[in-house]
Amino acid sequence: MGGTPTITAKPNERKLNIWERMYLPEVLKGLGYSFKRMSDPMYTFQYPEEQWYPPDAYRGRPVLVEEEGKPRCVSCNLCARACPPMAISMQSHEIDGPKEREPQWFEINMLRCIYCGFCEEVCPEEAIVMSKEYDLTFQDRDEAIFGMDRLLVPKERLKDRLDWLAKQRNPQFGEEVWDHPEENNRHSLQNRPFLKALTAAKGH
Repeated sequence: MGGTPTITAKPNERKLNIWERMYLPEVLKGLGYSFKRMSDPMYTFQYPEEQWYPPDAYRGRPVLVEEEGKPRCVSCNLCARACPPMAISMQSHEIDGPKEREPQWFEINMLRCIYCGFCEEVCPEEAIVMSKEYDLTFQDRDEAIFGMDRLLVPKERLKDRLDWLAKQRNPQFGEEVWDHPEENNRHSLQNRPFLKALTAAKGH
């Protein structure tokens, strides 16, 4: 059995006429305001014909830095360990050269990636950085798994992001500015003078 409706109208409330009850005047006012604003300048992008260019601090999809035709990555697995949704996986193999190691395969599941940038923060080589790419569409789940063929981006195309990261590094104490040389990123034990000295000492 239905209850008794309660009248919530206040004593001093204005009574609406027939036109106001039909809401036609208010609808026409709204349409008039919309037509009036149609002549104003547009501040939106005509996407996808017009693309938005993000600032250098923008965190788009993560990519691998390609340097001299090879990945800068030394396959230390720090990015995979720091990734909160566990979207990064890789397999290492040894190579000849100052790096000694590089990824045999490297994959990022873009359906899991949350664009947090932790992988970029922990990477000691600046080998994985956040790009400016934000337009990602997939037809199925397999397309969302990016391998090295889709992750590697030449260093020249990532100059804006790499320069921004260089500015964000902690400044040195004092007035002297110390520039971190790139060769210090090569954590190799090959061809080191102290190794030769140790080898000579063992020979005696």
